[in-house]
Amino acid sequence: MDASKTGAPLHLAHSPCPNDTFIYHAWTSGLIDGAPATRLTFADIDVTNTACARGEFDVAKVSYAALPYLGDEWRLLPAGGALGRGCGPLVLTADGISADDPAGLAGKRVAVPSDRSTAFMLFNLWLRDLGSPEVAWEVVPFDQIMPAVRDGRFDAGLVIHEARFTYGEYGLRSLVDLGEWWEGSTGCPIPLGAIVAKSHLDTDAVTAAIRASLDYAWAHPEASRAYVAEHAQEMSDDVCRMHIDLYVNEFSRDLGAEGRSAVERLLGGAAELGLVPKLTIAVP
Repeated sequence: MDASKTGAPLHLAHSPCPNDTFIYHAWTSGLIDGAPATRLTFADIDVTNTACARGEFDVAKVSYAALPYLGDEWRLLPAGGALGRGCGPLVLTADGISADDPAGLAGKRVAVPSDRSTAFMLFNLWLRDLGSPEVAWEVVPFDQIMPAVRDGRFDAGLVIHEARFTYGEYGLRSLVDLGEWWEGSTGCPIPLGAIVAKSHLDTDAVTAAIRASLDYAWAHPEASRAYVAEHAQEMSDDVCRMHIDLYVNEFSRDLGAEGRSAVERLLGGAAELGLVPKLTIAVP
């Protein structure tokens, strides 16, 4: 199952988050017979988004929001990504903005983790639903957003991933769950992270390796436990488990018709707002 025309190990890049290390542990550890060899780089999704736009890596986890910026040299794979329900970004605030009147964000300072992310797309689509109040947003490293809102440097913050489990520790409250808003408005799951591969590769073989690795992880959850914890950035075991349970699901194994529809709807809506170019990469 050699995916590379040269036979060299595939340069794979994904985040150190528990959902990614859980899915890819078996493959990158050589536990999948016949799978292509890999050379792994841990990188946050902001790094892979821009690196893939420059043509770096062979296989990588990127934000679905980055797909419109990737050219024909990349293909979206139907496995290994992150879509789901009940796992959307949150808009957090310390005080001064009522959850009963979220349009009170008008004129406020909002910290966001990226302007090329599903979270940012959902935030802007939600603002449009509110009548498009103007906000002053600024990109801030995701691990600094909650402290910045707590300390009053920003009025609100857009957060992702494990922050939904820990924001109470910072004395913050949720203004809106953008996942609930999206699902209630569209009925679709939330497209978060996508797996892309260079189009010259045997992408069927790469997809098969990802699925085999995920199947192994589900069948042998203890096998990756220490590996996941090692890279989990000081998350507790309970938070790691919640993270995996939330972000690893049937869409991780197969995007399917429901997942494709969600991707097309999200990126189509973002293109209408002028947030991204029109999508040209094929959705499998």
